[in-house]
Amino acid sequence: MKIGIIGAGSIGLLFAAYLSKAFPITLYTRTSVQAEEINQNGIYLQEGTEIQKISVRALPISEWEGEEELSIIAVKQYQLPSLMNKLHNLDSVPQNLLFLQNGMSHLKLLEVIFDANIFVGSVEHGASKVNTYTVRHNGEGAINLALFKGDSLRIKEFTEVSAAINFPITIKENYYKMLVNKLVVNAVINPLTAILHVQNGELIKNPYYFAAVKKLFREISYVLNLEDPIRKFRDMVRICIKTAGNRSSMLKDIEAGRKTEIEAILGFLLDEAAKQQKKAIIIESYYHLIKGKEKGQGEN
Repeated sequence: MKIGIIGAGSIGLLFAAYLSKAFPITLYTRTSVQAEEINQNGIYLQEGTEIQKISVRALPISEWEGEEELSIIAVKQYQLPSLMNKLHNLDSVPQNLLFLQNGMSHLKLLEVIFDANIFVGSVEHGASKVNTYTVRHNGEGAINLALFKGDSLRIKEFTEVSAAINFPITIKENYYKMLVNKLVVNAVINPLTAILHVQNGELIKNPYYFAAVKKLFREISYVLNLEDPIRKFRDMVRICIKTAGNRSSMLKDIEAGRKTEIEAILGFLLDEAAKQQKKAIIIESYYHLIKGKEKGQGEN
């Protein structure tokens, strides 16, 4: 199975490094410069004190034709609209598409893709991009995917091989429940760490921060009408502890002056609250604080 990975951020690099052990991989990058550097240097995968060098073929995203049997879309949620324009102009529709975005606002974009098997996924691995061709694997976590529409026959083969190379990917039955579980985690950890400028573990370690965690989670649970909120809260705390030394993607975006995925995360929750005519004062406050940080730091 030939696989194309669209996006060479931390997750794109991580997937390319691991999956290349079993599949022919083409990694599509935002710039031709990054593609050249990956072709020259390979991908450096850092795990603790160990560094592996993996050879991967890279091309600029402008050369993506969707000809691979599986295309993994690992760009940020706000980068999807321009990618969708390219997708709709390809000569042939890709057979299988797997989208790995945070939040849930991208689902409406996927509804207008026809004649392809579409999957959505959630990634709990900790990863950080060191430079254009180096990724640090900070911690192992679950990778889940679920069918959004179409047929799932070929994806089962993909997950079976992934398990054999110690990069397990689990197929879930219900994509909405799967994404909601990840959304709850992202909606608590990302905004709070970005506002407070702390690592994930500080949200649990500091009793005052933890009080804020509980209040935010309670409102999220109310908006999403969560089933078994106690279990989901414990799952969120478990992930926070497991990734205690990590800096969230939203915090790293703020520090780098980049646009965040706040629209896909808290923006989605505000839309859900509006549909149900519910007040979401805490969510709205954190949403505005992150948007203010983006504007104040001149996001690009």
